Amino acid sequence: GFATTLELLCDLHLDLEPQPPIQLELPAHGAVDSAVPLVPRRRGIVSVDELWLRWSGPLGLVRRTLRRRLDRSISVLPNMPAVRNAAIQFFGRQAFLSGLKAEHYVGDGSEFESLREYVPGLDHRAMHWKASARHHKLVCRRFRAERNHQIVIAIDTGHLMREPLGGIPKLDHAINAGLLLSYFSLRAGDRVGLFGFDSEVRLFISPEGGMAAFHSIRSRSAELAYSSAETNFTLGLAGLSSRLRRRTLVVLLTDFVDTITADLMLDNLDRLSRRHLVVFVTLRDASLETGMRERFETIGELYQSVVTNDFVREREIVLRRLRERGIHCLDAPPESVSSGLINRYLEIKRRELL
Repeated sequence: GFATTLELLCDLHLDLEPQPPIQLELPAHGAVDSAVPLVPRRRGIVSVDELWLRWSGPLGLVRRTLRRRLDRSISVLPNMPAVRNAAIQFFGRQAFLSGLKAEHYVGDGSEFESLREYVPGLDHRAMHWKASARHHKLVCRRFRAERNHQIVIAIDTGHLMREPLGGIPKLDHAINAGLLLSYFSLRAGDRVGLFGFDSEVRLFISPEGGMAAFHSIRSRSAELAYSSAETNFTLGLAGLSSRLRRRTLVVLLTDFVDTITADLMLDNLDRLSRRHLVVFVTLRDASLETGMRERFETIGELYQSVVTNDFVREREIVLRRLRERGIHCLDAPPESVSSGLINRYLEIKRRELL
């Protein structure tokens, strides 16, 4: 027999970079292994659909093509180095260990932690008079924030979240921020779940504790697809509320266009906030600020500035209405939304709002 030269090509999902054909030498009696590199363009569920093989006969007079269906699905997970680096910055900095953590977990909670000697500046209401009498010096109680709270990261996967900011879809920015908060909250002893919705509920993971829950949330986040559907806040938020049996911190990462389209969102968030504590998170587009000009060289720049000002003003109106309903709001650019969300979470823990 003779060795055969094979040409191998895979049909890949559109979110995978196309790969050139691979040349293989197949011995007359034997087998050959080959690896096809898969380079994803973005997070989600991708597939390897078909495998094509082509080879020529011994004399080069005949060429044969073989097609095999594969239909293999592959989960492309979020960019974990970005989440991991942010987590290391929060947990590894000495400023965090000696400052933020102490400030937000000790002193303002309702769960007793220990006794300490009184020093000027401590709350005199925490004084423990019996212990002071036993030790012949002033002693006060130290408290810490309660743990085992329930948190749900609710992510809007509708068409507005497909728009890119800094070359990355808003949905991926939201997922990365949600993963960091999940990691942080689980390390702090809370229980975390994940909820995804657009025109219907796409994903729900019940709140669980422990770091195993983080790996589940990370893996299942690949199921949050880039949808072209309009977000149904009535169906989504009502569906979330029906799944929650106890008071929960609901962190909603979403987007809106104007006050008219935000009316239904406001009404449903108002109902949700009556039973749960809601943090409303949106990603601010830095290009809006650059579009607001004081001087104009062309009539086009004038029109652009007017539209941008109207958009920013309506955005502020919606955020103000949310705050009036007792909903916590965070409107930040992608590079700072994660740290802003962590600080808001710590503030909620410190004030024992749950």
